[in-house]
Amino acid sequence: MIFYFSGTGNSKWVAERIAEKINDTVYDIAKKEKIPKIEKEKQIGLVFPIYAWGIPEPMVSFAKKLKKLEIFTFAICTCGADAGIALKKLSKIYPLDSSYSIVMPSNYIIGEDLEEELFILKKIELAKIEIEKISNEIIMRRKVYCVNEGKFPILKSNVINIGFNKFARTTTPFYADKEKCNSCGLCEKICPASTIKLVNGNPIWNEKCYQCLKCINYCPQNAIQYGKETEKRGRYNIEKYL
Repeated sequence: MIFYFSGTGNSKWVAERIAEKINDTVYDIAKKEKIPKIEKEKQIGLVFPIYAWGIPEPMVSFAKKLKKLEIFTFAICTCGADAGIALKKLSKIYPLDSSYSIVMPSNYIIGEDLEEELFILKKIELAKIEIEKISNEIIMRRKVYCVNEGKFPILKSNVINIGFNKFARTTTPFYADKEKCNSCGLCEKICPASTIKLVNGNPIWNEKCYQCLKCINYCPQNAIQYGKETEKRGRYNIEKYL
């Protein structure tokens, strides 16, 4: 079974494609449903995005609770460029036989605008090739560590990631443009942290936030903003490019 966490669809897409190729099933850990029994599984996979060179909080919590079995285990992270030592840190929580990183289109529009469309499409095509290779290695039970850690990985996955989790995950800058928002409630429905509530038809953010940016990228009206800078930036979810 492949357990995944995904904000704007990159990791979901990877998990589903891997599952299709290795004849496995997927489970979205954000659903908060009862974890399926895994005792009869032949392999366990974890798929998730990299947030500031670290593992998203939901995946960390899930991995700590996941039963450890004497079967093949692997993890795949999606990232805009490099992953730091996030996979090594995850392996200390949940032992992994194989670890991979796959470069996918960047979706952190809080920090910068989207990449050009041709560049996004190229990344997706290259990812398909990588997925084929990874799937074959999983089937063969190859124990590998194929992760692009980038420069200064320890610094990034420790100091910078700690700063991100402590200071950057604030919901204060989130707001919905009242002229654009039609109170559809999609943001409330899809928020994995269950932090968004509609009050008199207006989205209100509580404190808890994973910074997955699902709300801002999936809003059909482009009404949700994070400060003023995102007003000028595009929106990303992988379905647009498939």
